[in-house]
This record gives sequence, C-alpha cells and structure tokens, in this order.
Amino acid sequence: MKQQVGTSELSEQVRPALAPPLKFETSGEFDREIRERVDRYFDNTGLRRRDCPRMYVKTALVICWFAASYTLLVFSAGPWWLAILLALSLALSVTGIGFNIQHDGGHHGYSDLRWVNKIMAMTLDLMGGSSYIWARKHNSIHHTFSNITGQDDDIDMGVLGRLSPHQRRLRFHRLQHFYLWFLYGFLPVKWHVFDDFRNVISGRIGEHRIARPKGWDLATLIGGKVIFFTLALVIPMLLHPVWIVLVFYFAITYVQGVILSVVFQLAHCVEEATFPMPREGTGRMESTFATHQIETTVDFARGNRLLSWLLGGLNFQIEHHLFPQVCHVHYAALAPIVEKACAEFGLRYMANKTFRAGLASHFRWLRRMGSAAESFNAGTGQMAHPASPGVASLS
Repeated sequence: MKQQVGTSELSEQVRPALAPPLKFETSGEFDREIRERVDRYFDNTGLRRRDCPRMYVKTALVICWFAASYTLLVFSAGPWWLAILLALSLALSVTGIGFNIQHDGGHHGYSDLRWVNKIMAMTLDLMGGSSYIWARKHNSIHHTFSNITGQDDDIDMGVLGRLSPHQRRLRFHRLQHFYLWFLYGFLPVKWHVFDDFRNVISGRIGEHRIARPKGWDLATLIGGKVIFFTLALVIPMLLHPVWIVLVFYFAITYVQGVILSVVFQLAHCVEEATFPMPREGTGRMESTFATHQIETTVDFARGNRLLSWLLGGLNFQIEHHLFPQVCHVHYAALAPIVEKACAEFGLRYMANKTFRAGLASHFRWLRRMGSAAESFNAGTGQMAHPASPGVASLS
C-alpha cells in the first residue's frame, strides 16, 4: 500500500462555511517526489507503515503506567508528597496515551485494521474528550487548513489571545506572552464540560459545519463522558473527601493542559512558521498541500530520544503532517528524507534544535503578536524578522 502525502481526511462530515471554498494548488513534482522517496524507504527496509511491534510494546507500557498511577493514587496514595508524585505520574501517563495511542489511532496510523484504529482512538473518550469531535477538529480541519486564519480552529483563542498576524489585536494582548501560559492549563476541563457538547449541539467547529454524531458515535461520546467522570470523580469521592478529589482533578488536568498546549504551539505558533492566507476573492492558496504543511509546521528537539518517546514523535510535526497515516515510530527516520527533498526543491524546512529553543520561539511569537502590528507578507503570513537562534536543520 503506497503512502499518500498529507492526507487531510476532509469528508462530507466537515464542510467549510466560507465561500468560495478554499483550495490548494494542484500537487506538483515535490509532492510526488516526497511520496516516492518515503515509499522507497519502506520498500527497502521491509518495515511496516502501521502494525509495528515497537508500537504494541509501547502501548502496553503506557497503559500499565496509567493503570499503576491511577490505582496507587486512588486506592493507596499514602502521605501527601507521594500523592503529589502519583498525581504527576498520572497526568504524564494520560498525556502519553493521548500523544501515542490515541493520536496514532485517530489518524489511522496505528494499524491497517480499521477497528483497531477505532479502539485506539476511543482512548480519548476515556480521557474525557471525544474521539468523534477530535477526528473532525484535528484530522479534517487542522490538518487541512494548518495556520490559515479563520479556517484552523486550533489557532483561534477568541479574544483571549492573538496567535496569527491576521487576527485582531486587542490592547491586553501585549501581556499575552505572560498570561497565556497560565491559561493553557484549563484546556482539558474546557473539553470535558463544554467544548464537545457545544460542538455537537451547534453542529459546528469554528467556521466549519460538522455532522452531529448519531447511533454508536453518539453513544460513545456520552458513554465516554460517563466513564471518565466516574473514574476521575465518582470513585475517588467514595474513598476521599470531595474537596481533595476536586483539587487533584484540577491539578492533574491542569498539567495535561499545559503539556498538550505547549506541544502544539511549538509546532505551529512560533517565529519560524508561516500563516498564509488564500488569494482574495478566489479562495485559492499559493502553494500545494504538501508545501503548505512544510511552511506552516516546525519540528523541535529531534535529537532528544526520551522526549520523542513521550510525545509520540510529535516533535517531528513536519513528518507527521506530511504522513499522518504512518505510525509515529518512523518519523525520526523519515525526517532526513523529507529535509533532503526540501533542500533540493528549495523549500524552507525549519526545526528548533532543542525544546528550550522552541519554548523561547513561542514566547517571542506571542510577544510579537501582542505588540503593535509589525510588517509581514500578507500572502505568506511570514513575519519580517531575522533568523532566530537555535534554529537549524538535520544537516
């Protein structure tokens, strides 16, 4: 089975509300070449794109990590300092499930079998989110319209923050490079109790209409919420004071929110990424789909193996956006192939060397977006700024 580049998974279930419809340029030589080179990699190595033994082992380890952290915290936490450590471990294990198991399953990159991918994707429902809404918000919308203002809901924080140069700037945004880090932590609670229900009731995600879940999809959404709140609140409240359970619930979800948000922001909302817009009146982008993914996405900390393991390879975001249906255990090997192709075709491939460099770039980007309007190219969305330190390629 040959690999498609940048499969957006946009279907009849997600339709842009804007007119005219947004379209990319027809796939060109680069799109074909990068697909052929990745195909050759798998043909030459004999490795499977999905159903990877390494992924099975990793899944078992992460699930056991979660089960042990939850069981010890809820049923035998012991002294307060041990409870705090177990809470931190539980928060990290839940994000590990999301980054690794759920993410690959949701993108159909875990297995060649559809039902296996479905089960892995449904781990998000046990984490308090909705695999149904996530598939439309992340797979269909974010992966199709990455960093396109008004289309990519993931860069829209409403009045709370300005992440794109095309968004309206408010006076208090001048402080967003300080306060947004604090707000990131509230993301999971917002998912648990508000966002998923709002999206289902309204039939929309941002500017996009979605099909409301029915039948088993609706049952999974509701059942997942019930199971999650039973595990997160009901069972612990049978064994511990209500206020302690609530404190630990918010603390654990807060840690998750910060980690989830920062990982996304380091890939898209940094100085090196672009925020292109379609040609006025035509709805057409200047680039092909694959080129757009490279221009709007940035890798980080590719040499950090521990971080790569914990994040499910999401520090290789360029490779993920080009080949979302390939298991993430291959991203590190695909990165040199993608980078070399970009160099040959004159495309700008960017990566921050370290996690710290990525954090600094995101901080500077928030500060730029919160300050008085700066000059940027309206067509590409690229800010006019010198090259940032800590940015390099694999070469």
